[in-house]
Amino acid sequence: MIRLMLFLCSSLLLISLTNCTKGNAAENPTKEVAKEQVENKDEKVIDDRQFKELRFARIIQNKVMRPKDSISVFEPAINSPKSVIYSQDGSKFYINSLEGGVTAVFDTKTFQKLKEIKHSFNAENNQLFKDNENTVFDYKYKQVRKEYNHFSGKPVESCLSHDGKYLWVTYYRRNYDAKAESPSAVAIIDTERDEIVRVMPSGPLPKMIACSTDNKYIAVTHWGDNTVGLIDISSSNPMDFHYISHIVVDSRLSLNFAKSDNRDHNCGNCLRGTTFTPDNKNILIAKMGGNGIAVIDVDSKKYVSTITGSYQNLRHLVINNDHLYTSSNKFGYVQKAKLPELLSKNPNPKNIIEHSNWQTVNVGTGARTIDVTKNGKIIFACVNNESKVAVIDAQTMKVISELKVASFPVGMSLSPDDKQLIITSQGKSGVLNSGNTVTVFDVVYKN
Repeated sequence: MIRLMLFLCSSLLLISLTNCTKGNAAENPTKEVAKEQVENKDEKVIDDRQFKELRFARIIQNKVMRPKDSISVFEPAINSPKSVIYSQDGSKFYINSLEGGVTAVFDTKTFQKLKEIKHSFNAENNQLFKDNENTVFDYKYKQVRKEYNHFSGKPVESCLSHDGKYLWVTYYRRNYDAKAESPSAVAIIDTERDEIVRVMPSGPLPKMIACSTDNKYIAVTHWGDNTVGLIDISSSNPMDFHYISHIVVDSRLSLNFAKSDNRDHNCGNCLRGTTFTPDNKNILIAKMGGNGIAVIDVDSKKYVSTITGSYQNLRHLVINNDHLYTSSNKFGYVQKAKLPELLSKNPNPKNIIEHSNWQTVNVGTGARTIDVTKNGKIIFACVNNESKVAVIDAQTMKVISELKVASFPVGMSLSPDDKQLIITSQGKSGVLNSGNTVTVFDVVYKN
């Protein structure tokens, strides 16, 4: 009886703390689903931290010009925010506004906008483009203009290289490519100056981008034709970066598709989540439009197999502490598997690695970007269709908390110290007053 009373008291205290949070926290209370945790007061290291709750820190949006509360900030640069990434030291974060054509830079502590990096180019920016590099992999541009370097790009995803010195941003489209009939580009940003120092061509509809842990390679996945571009970045000079391989996953899609065809949906494998393995021997790529996870051998620069057995429609991949974490967009699941088990199996004659040992939890339809704390104990997942963040105990694979966020969240990033979580809510066309919001949470731990 005493144990029951203590549990009820602790639960009421947590609800009270959540409802007392500034701004919209009272309207979006934390929902505790499971709460079996042991507290060790003697240990203060990050590895023993246990999740307690998410607390609203700041809401940055372009919808309310005169916010009524101190937690909200009006920022017109937030226009269809697609993704977010922290600087390596955690002092800044970068928001890619797809339709705004900018990467907005914010101070992590003050939330002040430091800069807008505009992805718009004309004759004055020709020094950012390497001579005679108008195309790549024999792709043919279908631009009418004679100059390929005059365009506006739609920034979609990012990664860091060279120990955080360079930020890479993929352009889902150039403004002259409304029907996804042409290759796109990748911008390289010097994070000390927060200025673009080079623009490289890419394949059609680049989505995800990832850097090897040894800072030797960048992998760019192309939504438009089932291909992966592998870039050699071993030099310290961005103008020396160059493509070394063009890798086809299953079969290459033609760009000569019918005008009525929507390449956003009819995208073959729709290559999405991309990550290098810790030993940099393989690249793993989610086949969102297909089935499973493509495995690319870095040494041979070849697509070698596909890992199956997980839920289909995979959107995001994360590797943490020898585990692979996945999100299934359509089915709404987050899954976990031991990475050594996945990579130790030999493919069958059809180049398939069948794996059944997955730990699974349902978070709701539209499971998109996920992130994991450094100690591998907590998984965060943004759930697009249900406009919420799910918090998962990685050991038990059970949802332990949920919190409502702005409509249709897509992007997410944990700060390097795991103390801050940022969610980008892009919204959806045709849905009034949806999205265009960046929500920052303080992550509160028990220890």
